[in-house]
Amino acid sequence: MATLLTGLFAASLPAHAQDGVPGSPAAASSSGASATPASQKAADRALRRRVLNALAKAKGLHAGGITVRATNGAVRLEGWVPEQAQIDQATRIAQGVAGVTSVKNTLALSTF
Repeated sequence: MATLLTGLFAASLPAHAQDGVPGSPAAASSSGASATPASQKAADRALRRRVLNALAKAKGLHAGGITVRATNGAVRLEGWVPEQAQIDQATRIAQGVAGVTSVKNTLALSTF
């Protein structure tokens, strides 16, 4: 009986070992059109940098208090600016960056 169970266990190992191997059925079903988590994180970081650079280059915008979060093209602006007009300006700038699909602006006014 133990030999039979050992044989069944050993026979099931190669099927699990091939998960994620190119050309295997498991890899074909999971590859799809979606990006891997690592490549998506890299894309999010790159988008975040592009938005931060655009904000930093904008004339009349105090971008030092702004934090940018990016996830799958959705950008969230957080932090503070000294004037209401800069809140609207930051939104417009972020919307103009390539790859941005939406902008949520939670910037607050602060004079310090």
